[in-house]
Amino acid sequence: MTAPGLEHGHGPDHGYLLDNRQNEAGIRFGALAELFDPVTFRHVDRLGITAGMRCWEVGAGGPSVPAGLAARVGPTGAVVATDIDVSWAQGAADDIVEVLRHDVAADPPPPGRFDLVHARLVLVHVTDRAEAVRRMIQALRPGGVLLLEDADPGLQPLLCPDESGPEQRLANRLRSGFRELMAARGADLAYGRTLPRLLREAGLDDVQADAYFPITSPACTVLEAATVRQIRDRLVTSGLATDEEIDRHLKNVATGRLDLATAPLVSAWGRRP
Repeated sequence: MTAPGLEHGHGPDHGYLLDNRQNEAGIRFGALAELFDPVTFRHVDRLGITAGMRCWEVGAGGPSVPAGLAARVGPTGAVVATDIDVSWAQGAADDIVEVLRHDVAADPPPPGRFDLVHARLVLVHVTDRAEAVRRMIQALRPGGVLLLEDADPGLQPLLCPDESGPEQRLANRLRSGFRELMAARGADLAYGRTLPRLLREAGLDDVQADAYFPITSPACTVLEAATVRQIRDRLVTSGLATDEEIDRHLKNVATGRLDLATAPLVSAWGRRP
């Protein structure tokens, strides 16, 4: 999951920017779950994921999505949750959920076929996205559903869409620095909008998509503070911000008076013939 939790490839600058091993990762996963789990499970429920089905959660990040899938498939179903770093997802492991260390673009899919394969905030960070999608489709049973959800920072690049003062301008400048760091590691900042086309080109049927992003939410505030703390050193060493600017921004965020947004989360889904 992530977001943005997360299975990742190794881009041109030492891999994924938001390392799961950092303490802030758990805070980010919690905020992402609060923001996006309702969106994910609205789609999961519309797609008919119910008791006895098998699901593969790719790049699980934290435990919330595997646990939610387990509640839907029940004891007669199964959930396989994978990530390159499973330290945070491990809490979801039980009789229904199996947690495995796995690289979606390099390792064979888990054995068996799945009724649902889902990845959220994963592929934007994977270097070989096309191969990852191919392997996820390969893991579907006939009639199974691939649900991909990924950010598109290019569609809405601002942290503060209402850039009404110096606090908002500083926030947007730091968000621009964050995007620059992501792009340097191979992230595709316009990937979300391509998902419907990619699913059709891969031969899936009944392809549909929508998008969601909050403009003001307490979880956005938590997510921003944790993200900036996680990438602080890289912002400074890359010359994208000073320590003083980062301290000032974190104080502004802590007031709760900034209307902080996320990049749109594009959700796209289709069925294997």
